Amino acid sequence: MKAAFHWMVRIWRTDFLSAFGLTVLGLLIFLGIFGQWLPLGDPTRIAAGPRLGPPSLDFPFGTDELGRSFLPRVVQGIRATFLLSAIAVLISAVIGTALGMAAGYFGRFTDIAVARGADILFAFPALLVGLLVAAVLGPGQFSAISVISIATLPLLIRVVRSVTLSVAGRGFVIAARVAGASWPRILVVHILPNVMGAVMVQLTYALSIGMIIESALSFLGLGVQPPEASLGSLLRQGSAYLTIAPWMVLSSGAVLSLAIMSVNLVGDAVRDMLEPLKGRALT
Repeated sequence: MKAAFHWMVRIWRTDFLSAFGLTVLGLLIFLGIFGQWLPLGDPTRIAAGPRLGPPSLDFPFGTDELGRSFLPRVVQGIRATFLLSAIAVLISAVIGTALGMAAGYFGRFTDIAVARGADILFAFPALLVGLLVAAVLGPGQFSAISVISIATLPLLIRVVRSVTLSVAGRGFVIAARVAGASWPRILVVHILPNVMGAVMVQLTYALSIGMIIESALSFLGLGVQPPEASLGSLLRQGSAYLTIAPWMVLSSGAVLSLAIMSVNLVGDAVRDMLEPLKGRALT
């Protein structure tokens, strides 16, 4: 917890865009976690206001076709989109880090099998994978998590494999091998800490991709199912009333755009902190 707070302080001090991204991301995460307990209204209450009512003091984001306040539904969508994307990315991070380190350290047949497997996964479009998974498992949250994990896994494998290849040839790894250290100890103690920086940067990129994929799947009806809401399903709901109630699309679309932008800004700040000399003129 102390290390995470230290990182947030460093990101805040990096520049204005990094501070803005961290602030927006923190606000969205706060709403996603605690929004259901805030006095924003019941996202499932029908006829809470007029049907397709415009934004007002009582309903800041307007109402939908059933008279439900759209603000608590957007907050519910934030929670679903962030939660599903984060779970999927963490799963792919664990698997991708293990496979990438194994490929980079052992080489030969292990490297060929893992690298070609990642290439095969990378070749399939995420939406096509979503259709296949939904056809087998049915639409829902589990399908969305599976698709996001499959789509982001090859990205993490490639990055971790590349970093592992460079770290495995360094003197301290060779010295540990000569000293008789076992390969699990070398991977966990010597290589893993040196690839975690690259993994952290890639996680932010994968999270933004995950939110896009989750929103696309929910927009197509393959992700979060009613009465639950995600930002993608809210976009789909609002698209049917775009000409008479544009606030439904504008509010959910703006929140989704802010979420993706803030994640990318924080990721750029983390990358700059881990690579302080990148882009700096030599003197």
